[in-house]
Amino acid sequence: MIDKLFLVGTSTVQTLLMVFFSTVFSLVLGFPIGVLLCVTNKNGIMPKPVLNQVLSRIVNVLRSFPFIILMIVLFPLSRIIVGTSIGTAATIVPLSIAAAPFVARIIESALNEVNPELIQAAKAMGSTNMQIIVKVLIPEALPALIDGITLTIINLIGYSAMAGAVGGGGLGDLAIRYGYQRFRTEIMIAAVVVILVLVEVIQHIGTKISTKIMSYR
Repeated sequence: MIDKLFLVGTSTVQTLLMVFFSTVFSLVLGFPIGVLLCVTNKNGIMPKPVLNQVLSRIVNVLRSFPFIILMIVLFPLSRIIVGTSIGTAATIVPLSIAAAPFVARIIESALNEVNPELIQAAKAMGSTNMQIIVKVLIPEALPALIDGITLTIINLIGYSAMAGAVGGGGLGDLAIRYGYQRFRTEIMIAAVVVILVLVEVIQHIGTKISTKIMSYR
């Protein structure tokens, strides 16, 4: 019993580490792209159709890649960055790159929902484009941004479970290697239950934060 709890506990910590760092890195990569997609579209504050189309195509191509294939393709990059292509640390690289296009679209969508009249008012008061982005677009879109980040984290939990199929570590690896392959159904069920609990907790926290921000308006 203690052995099983140790396995589940260790795998849960690995999953949380993967999800936390890949969320941070995917936001670092995807947030600026999402902002650019919003401000450079035809109705944006600095329309640049060519740049917008190029970014949009790149994001669409990366989003269309199945995660398992992307992870295998990025094995060499993981080996260069962290020195190995398997395990928790190595999995963070493909997780971050896989989630970045998703983050970009979520950021773009959230910023596009901001009332255009607020942007026009900011322009009329002489605000620069950067001031409009930082002081109008992002603050006004914050509840939608929080919801989007919550959805990203939940998707990353699912991605991290799939990574277990190719030695990624975490709860997915536990369910496959110790549960499925060794016919220990109880371990596989425990891994699935922990994943479900994590998703529920993350969704609850994200909804609470988003609701609280909305209540202050």
